[in-house]
Amino acid sequence: MSCRAFFAAAVICGGALGPCAFAQFETRANFHISVSLPYSVAVGDFNRDGIPDLAEVSFDPSGSVDILLGNGDGTFRQGDSYAVGVGPTYASAASLRKNGILDLVLNDGSSDNVWVMLGNGDGTFQPAIAYPTRAKSYMVALGDFIKGGNLDIIASESDNSEGADCSCVEVLPGNGDGTFGAPITTPLPYGLTAYVITPGDFNNDGKLDVAVAGESFPNYEVAILLGNGNGTFDADGHYLIFGAPASITAGYFTSSKKKLDLATVPSLGVLLGSGDGKFQRAVEYSGTNAVPVWVIAQDLDGDGKVDLAVAEDGDTLAPSGVSVYKGNGDGTFEPGVLYQAGTDVGGQYVAAADFNGDGKSDLVVVDEVHGLITTLLNTGEVTFSPTTPLNFKEQSVGTTSVAQNVTLDNTGTGELKIQSMKASAEFAVKSTCGQRVAPGAQCTISATFSPTKQGLQQGTISIIDNASSKPQVIELLGTGT
Repeated sequence: MSCRAFFAAAVICGGALGPCAFAQFETRANFHISVSLPYSVAVGDFNRDGIPDLAEVSFDPSGSVDILLGNGDGTFRQGDSYAVGVGPTYASAASLRKNGILDLVLNDGSSDNVWVMLGNGDGTFQPAIAYPTRAKSYMVALGDFIKGGNLDIIASESDNSEGADCSCVEVLPGNGDGTFGAPITTPLPYGLTAYVITPGDFNNDGKLDVAVAGESFPNYEVAILLGNGNGTFDADGHYLIFGAPASITAGYFTSSKKKLDLATVPSLGVLLGSGDGKFQRAVEYSGTNAVPVWVIAQDLDGDGKVDLAVAEDGDTLAPSGVSVYKGNGDGTFEPGVLYQAGTDVGGQYVAAADFNGDGKSDLVVVDEVHGLITTLLNTGEVTFSPTTPLNFKEQSVGTTSVAQNVTLDNTGTGELKIQSMKASAEFAVKSTCGQRVAPGAQCTISATFSPTKQGLQQGTISIIDNASSKPQVIELLGTGT
């Protein structure tokens, strides 16, 4: 595991931090998946130690799940690996047996099955069991769709392994013991081919519904299927969205807890719900030049308003990472702020949990192309500019580079107290910050590179202050010649 850190900031106005404060996500670590290319992760405490873990799903070169056990500081250690199906891409985690032990359910985009892995409660799992479906399952979710008090599986499907069209959703009834019954099929309306799904009670009748996003040529749409409480659904309208949907999520984007809303990507679109199963026309939010590929809805800054985090797949012109759209609590969002993560190409998936136990929601980003899982910790109210590592490039051995500067801005309402600021070997640091930085004040951190040997040198400036429970780290790069 290699540590790589830089800083970025997103504006957060209102809430407990004062009239206008900031939250910051900081890249803390990159975990390299050595034997497969990760596609997504499911988050859960699989070994019951109180620290969130990850179940990383890969379909290349073959179907597998790798368990990454959390260390409580935003880093992970390798757990066991499991062969699963042919082409799994997504997993859902829940206690299927009501015993407090988390289990996993996975789709399979290359065989007519869904897969269930029962957990042992110590971070290990039993071998995956296949449950046949009518067609290839492109996404799975969990919920009580039959009103039996057990978790059921819902899967979105479009064609089977022989190529026949089977556009539908299927509910596999849960027995409460980790086993499931035969699937109950609901064909999709409006000529829709399913891509992604998200469940929710969209009409507030106590029965779970499902929103299905996909293609109805020549349009891309979200169809709302209202649940009957028996595993079947009735169509209740469809809505145009902006591009082929890669992800859909539900959340309460307004102050009303009776009106579930929806967000889809790519081309982030927000559909506000009316609470009766109906939705307003999608509103598009522009972002970076990167391609949005996954969206989650969660209160990331602790102000009681739902925000959106969007994983973005970049290129040489637009870096990969996560864009955070601050929720205003009225169904609108502030412009997205990008937090770079991983490499230039490959940001595919984002998930949230408190990975370091400080009470704040952190993020993990999956880089499918390079086999990386990057942790971004939510570290508080101090921002740094620039947001990228300081790169001194080439410097002759025995000489000292020109200084490069980082501006520290205390955007909080309290005084920033700096306990220490240290640079790694081969680098040096000076600052105008002193031991205290007043609210709203700025100071400058200056770093230089003095290589004693040839080759690439990596280092950090480590800052211990009262804004974060962990050291905040500015990454330094340089090459001795």
